[in-house]
Amino acid sequence: MGHDLIRVGDDVALAALAAERWLDMVEAAAQTGRPHRVALAGGRITKRFLERVAQRAIERAIRLDGVDFFWGDERCVPPADPESNFRLAQESLLTRVGVPVERIHRVLGELDPATAAAMAEQDLRRTTGVDGEAMPVLDLVFLGMGEDAHVASLFPGASAEVTESSAVYVPATGPKPPPRRVSLTFRALAAATEVWVLASGSGKEAALKASLTPGSGTPLARVLRERARTFVFTDIPA
Repeated sequence: MGHDLIRVGDDVALAALAAERWLDMVEAAAQTGRPHRVALAGGRITKRFLERVAQRAIERAIRLDGVDFFWGDERCVPPADPESNFRLAQESLLTRVGVPVERIHRVLGELDPATAAAMAEQDLRRTTGVDGEAMPVLDLVFLGMGEDAHVASLFPGASAEVTESSAVYVPATGPKPPPRRVSLTFRALAAATEVWVLASGSGKEAALKASLTPGSGTPLARVLRERARTFVFTDIPA
């Protein structure tokens, strides 16, 4: 288990710091010709972060048309639904910086969860060129954190069918509407080259503290435990 905890003063500073660091990564990948495959999250802090990315990409003249965009999780709703994580990213970033449609690999939330999960996995495998049972590797996964310390749509108390799955994406059930979700698995998160957690909001103090405690059983704690290194950006005071 290894994590780097990066504390900032508020959500504006958090979004700004993470955006700047990510754009540095995007720029470096573009200069070397390497592919850059990222999975986005949903939620309030993600919206602020993506809006900052859009602003700074334009100011820094950094193009994002070499980035393949995936999602860490999605609600099973149509893409224009206000609850859609795709819609959040589309409005906050993708259309603002002109990301080509072929680089946008949304989870098809309008389908039933099992079909959407299978198709999302096929898309990621096709893009990364990884077949069979090997796990495709995302360059970077962004995760939010809920007040119950859930990440993506991996919630406390989820069934073993979800938590121990060897798939890339699985159907999942959330405690709040809309309950039907599709999520990256713990195995997929463990395989990613980098994972950045954006943990924001005073109501999440207990969840973050518990997740950083050795032996914790929260979903975030499991991600941290199963990875060599994870960056946790937070505005939650020590």
